[in-house]
Amino acid sequence: MTRTRNLRRALVVIAGLAAASVTLSACLFSPIVPQPIPTKTPSADGVAANVASFYTQTLSWSSCGTGFDCTSVTAPLDWQNPEAGTITLAVIRHRATNGTALGSLLTNPGGPGASGYDLIQQSLDYAVGSELQKTFDVIGFDPRGVGRSTAVTCYDAKQMDSYLFDLVPAPRGSATWTSDLVASQKAFGAACEQNSSGLLPYITTDQAARDMDLLRGVLGDKKLNYLGYSYGTFLGATYAKLFPQNVGRMVLDGALDPSVSGLDVSTTQAIGFQSALRAYMTNCLAGSSCPFTGTVDQALASLGDLLAQVDKTPITNADGRKLGADSLVTGIVAALYSKDSWPVLSSALAAVKSGSAAQAFRLVDFYYNRSSNGVYQDNSTEAFEAYNCMDYPQVTSQALKDASKAEIAAKAPTIAPYWSGPDPCAVWPITATGVREKISAPGAPPIIVIGTTNDPATPYVWAKSLAEQLSSGVLITHEGEGHTAFNKGSSCVDDAVVTYFETGTPPQNGLTCQ
Repeated sequence: MTRTRNLRRALVVIAGLAAASVTLSACLFSPIVPQPIPTKTPSADGVAANVASFYTQTLSWSSCGTGFDCTSVTAPLDWQNPEAGTITLAVIRHRATNGTALGSLLTNPGGPGASGYDLIQQSLDYAVGSELQKTFDVIGFDPRGVGRSTAVTCYDAKQMDSYLFDLVPAPRGSATWTSDLVASQKAFGAACEQNSSGLLPYITTDQAARDMDLLRGVLGDKKLNYLGYSYGTFLGATYAKLFPQNVGRMVLDGALDPSVSGLDVSTTQAIGFQSALRAYMTNCLAGSSCPFTGTVDQALASLGDLLAQVDKTPITNADGRKLGADSLVTGIVAALYSKDSWPVLSSALAAVKSGSAAQAFRLVDFYYNRSSNGVYQDNSTEAFEAYNCMDYPQVTSQALKDASKAEIAAKAPTIAPYWSGPDPCAVWPITATGVREKISAPGAPPIIVIGTTNDPATPYVWAKSLAEQLSSGVLITHEGEGHTAFNKGSSCVDDAVVTYFETGTPPQNGLTCQ
């Protein structure tokens, strides 16, 4: 019953799949002499009096690895009512290696629900590249509701396994199948509400963007420099809407369109993943170890048959989980985030054809950040649900739902049977407060928006739309595969982004890169 609507994890999925090839640098020379941890004077300029005390709080930094400092920041639970309580935000900093930072560079890896703290601590080179480490204090943080910050809490690991992987015995699409899924979703939402101590109403991108301005202030920066990936582009665009006067240098890579509905997101992503699946299959058939044969269309039809087969007769994994079509689609989706993962997908599909679920579940577990011993490494699934259910108002029109289902069936036939189903946000215990609207951010300096032409998770049309909406939007088009483009092998993209961050000079609008 894996839910594939509003897919997630973005850069974190790619980083996890690439982990085996990432070498972390180590000190091979003389011991490092501990240096004083630098601090800056917080800035509360232009801040409302009822929140000024948050902006002037004194941060207590501590060393948390070579070149890394960590701290926590206190923020209001509700920025509209700052006396209602507080939350804590976990922050990590990698100091500029040239010793003179141009300022702080905040980052967000996407999700929603992914840990920005973990990304910077564990995959700094992957997140920002080597050049920006020289010139900026790189900042990772867990948004409200996520990870080390005050977090959404729902289920323990065993309950989460049951929620994500238990198979509904009733025929797919039947009334019993639907009611069983809705009951499971309702129980999950109730557990989140019960175990999160009143946090759920305030897990919104609007609140998180206000937290980012607080981080800017307590870090002592007059302007916010920001690099956001995937969902992080919506967070950055929301910040620009709320605080255009505080925007410094902002890059939004793998953009979401803030004006589209949740139903539109589901439809567009389904079509995007089908396009990526076709590109994968074309590449697979050109190699010598593809588990499929024939034309691309014939191979995709064979994959559809394989999905139908495991839907009818799931494969039992060594840990007892059963691989049905929903989980297999999740594993396929995880691998489609990056072209580098296509060989892993081929191997997993070949194993499924031979009756083994192990490799497919490795991809699924990457997606959910679940370790092989059944431990979930973060709360990204819970936080993902919480943010999306608060940010996206429900689409109630049955005609629109039917049109979406028909479009997915026509344009994403391989995955269509396993894409649509009951929406967990329809039974979320808190009513959505988000508004889907265009963001123009008048008065903000140039904001770079990057779109990859065959990005399955955040299709290129969204980047074009966001760049057009922003009054100062500058579009970079990356012609290629995979999710996000900066620091993924295109020197054209990388040079434009680094130059912009270091000098403030944006590329020409419409720059196209290979």
